[in-house]
Amino acid sequence: MASELIVEKSDLEFEKNGKNHWTSSMCQDKLVVRRGQPFNIVIYFQDRGFEASVDKLNFIVETGPYPSEAAGTKAKFPLSDFVQEGVWAATVIGQENNVLYLTISSPPHAPIGYYKLLIETFTGSYNNIFSITGFILLFNPWCQADSVYVENDDFRKEYVLNQHGIIFQGSYKYVNKIPWNFGQFEDGIIDICIELLDMNPKFFKDPRRDCCRRSSPIYISRVISAMVNCNDDKGILYGRWDNYYMDGVSPMAWIGSVDILRKWKMSGCHPVKYGQCWVFAAVACTVMRCLGIPTRVVTNYNSAHDSNSNLTIEVYRDERGEVLMNKSETVWNYHCWIEAWMARPDLKPEYNGWQAIDPTPQEKSEGTYCCGPASIKAIKNGEVNTKYDAPFVFAEINADVVNWIKESDGDFKKLYTKTMIVGVMISTKAIGKDEREDVTHHYKYPEGSEEERETYKRANHLNKLSLTNEHSLVEDVKIKIKVSPNMSKGNDFDVFGVINNNSSEEQSCHLLMAARTVTYNGRLGPECAKTEQLSLAVEPLSGKHIVT
Repeated sequence: MASELIVEKSDLEFEKNGKNHWTSSMCQDKLVVRRGQPFNIVIYFQDRGFEASVDKLNFIVETGPYPSEAAGTKAKFPLSDFVQEGVWAATVIGQENNVLYLTISSPPHAPIGYYKLLIETFTGSYNNIFSITGFILLFNPWCQADSVYVENDDFRKEYVLNQHGIIFQGSYKYVNKIPWNFGQFEDGIIDICIELLDMNPKFFKDPRRDCCRRSSPIYISRVISAMVNCNDDKGILYGRWDNYYMDGVSPMAWIGSVDILRKWKMSGCHPVKYGQCWVFAAVACTVMRCLGIPTRVVTNYNSAHDSNSNLTIEVYRDERGEVLMNKSETVWNYHCWIEAWMARPDLKPEYNGWQAIDPTPQEKSEGTYCCGPASIKAIKNGEVNTKYDAPFVFAEINADVVNWIKESDGDFKKLYTKTMIVGVMISTKAIGKDEREDVTHHYKYPEGSEEERETYKRANHLNKLSLTNEHSLVEDVKIKIKVSPNMSKGNDFDVFGVINNNSSEEQSCHLLMAARTVTYNGRLGPECAKTEQLSLAVEPLSGKHIVT
């Protein structure tokens, strides 16, 4: 009778598997592989080798604190004669004396995260279980059956493997770009990203369900969107916009995600001070790329913040035209979020692809400060009734700006509407080069076009929160503010108003022009110039230029 089969040791072939799975730099002391793709292990037995005629092997993989076959967080499978796709499987690829060479296959829909690998041996009445080691399973954009699959290799190199990037800031007239070290493959980052998932409130509430749902990039992206900010949880970054950063690091000082993530880990998962939109987006990009989801940082210039979900930015002014900040919504010079590439089985097939995800804490979604994923194609088509947070993202890139003015009786009347200022020059780093790629056409039809206006109407209809009962002034008189064409930063420049009277009667105007500083997120600063003309006559169907 054959003696019992004892596992002496194992070799997870870090270098070989890391190269095959594009995880080499992660595989220094652990096995990191991608789902839906086989990996190799070597088993060394004590005293004798495996004999198929007398020995039986079972393999067990488990993830999470309460692994369950029903939930997909545990699988038990025997040796197979051939490599199987779509399921957990183990196949012998070679044997030398006491050494067995195996290939392990994982399904392309398996939950990501830490796994335990165990081997169960049966020989006659002998039965033993050996813990081989653990490994980390990631999403796989190289696997056609994975929901994050992309066909283009340059695409994968840029949005999964590239550790360095460019983030765009400034304004659409004065674009500024800063370099950023995403560092998704640097030492310890993969462990921090997995710990981030384990720190999310959904895991503490129901770890079984949370680990099961980690098979979905949709679910993972919502968790990351919430966990990069700290408004509801022990998230990574504390946001601050008031220029008081003495007890932390100014958002402008960060040049990469690695220091932020390591600081969060070393502090016992306490929020790192401080972040603003590009920092939130960049850290989220690092985590998503690290987990295997193709991701890029996107900058939207003239980005609207719609706080009441009516797809309109309402600006309220007093009798002298001063903006009532406590009542008004804002348009930011720019705002950054991320796009992640994934299938959307919960939506129409045409809404697969890029999804907008915004980790900056602005408005709550399902009770939590997170945003997305919202399909970019659905946004372009005005389908704001799709998951997740489509009305908010649509407003960021295509809201109308309505200005209201307070009259002497205390009521507000609509002064004018601007339909073409929100969402311009939406930008991201181009593939393979440090240049700007304009992706505005992914989000919206050309501004002012018939398609763009029809999309806005469709979105308003679907949203069912559009403005009602508008009491508006007839826009017989319109004014445009212009600057001298040779204006340059750091130098004085001329400002003038162009007033047009489109009516058949002379109009008497009270003109007040003022200049104020403004932060990138729309907060007004002190007044730096003002001019006022109490009585200005503009003849019918004509215009006037007023130089300040």
